[in-house]
Amino acid sequence: MHARDNMAVARDVQAPPTHDTVIEAATLLLAMLADGTRLRLAAQLLDGERDVTALTEAVGAARPAVSQHLGKLRLAGLVRVRRDGRRQVYALADAHVRRLVTEALYTADHRVSHRPTHHDPSRTVPTPR
Repeated sequence: MHARDNMAVARDVQAPPTHDTVIEAATLLLAMLADGTRLRLAAQLLDGERDVTALTEAVGAARPAVSQHLGKLRLAGLVRVRRDGRRQVYALADAHVRRLVTEALYTADHRVSHRPTHHDPSRTVPTPR
């Protein structure tokens, strides 16, 4: 079995749902992450839970702005919040959101660094000898 054989099977496993309500929900999620501050906040949460103070320092924005952005991300279902004493601690909502943020950042990194994509199914993978 060759690596390219696995790629053909992996992309044919399940087609993503594309009915109108799913497209509308996906549009909302992507629009929320299209803001630089919100994407920075989500990127900070890839490493785990953070409170507002840590997130404010990490993204370099004013605390009220960070709180407002976190509120929007929470309402969109991208982050969850829990109380820890007097602090509110934020985390990414689930593994799907984590993957979405991660892939967006890797895709952008490949584009700005001009590195070739390494997951392109049309690219031929050399056969080991």
